[in-house]
Amino acid sequence: MKGEPMRRAGGVGLGLLLGVAGMAGCASMGGREQAPMAATGAPSLYQRLGGRDGIALVVDDFAGFLVADDRVNGRFKPLKPADVARLKSNLSDQVCEASGGPCAYLGRDMKTTHRGLGIAEAEWDATVEDLVKALDKRKVGEPEKAELIRLLAPMKPDIVGQ
Repeated sequence: MKGEPMRRAGGVGLGLLLGVAGMAGCASMGGREQAPMAATGAPSLYQRLGGRDGIALVVDDFAGFLVADDRVNGRFKPLKPADVARLKSNLSDQVCEASGGPCAYLGRDMKTTHRGLGIAEAEWDATVEDLVKALDKRKVGEPEKAELIRLLAPMKPDIVGQ
């Protein structure tokens, strides 16, 4: 069910803080290159984002913006290279899954991951801004940005103030 994984996994942008507390596993596409077309015959959001490769580029840029952002980088600078790689992989899986791609996010749920971190509203806002900057850098269209943010927004209550 589409809505259930998003409530569980949240999605990307904002789920980026999930790496702070450590992650469980993630799953790859299992060799599938393209997600099926949406029921309308139009390309899925996953396809419009450039598939797994396009999503990975956005996530790489997003992680770079987070580390450079004084509003949130204190949560990311202490991460070891292996933790950063796992964070990027999990974020890519979250965005892939949320956008209708053939990936599955298998990390911990957002509430468990963020419990005790005391993430503030301002950090959430900064994270969203950094995600939008990454999407802009990769020239993702306004409709796709809005659609992705709508898919990710429901995870906010499981992240902020936990």
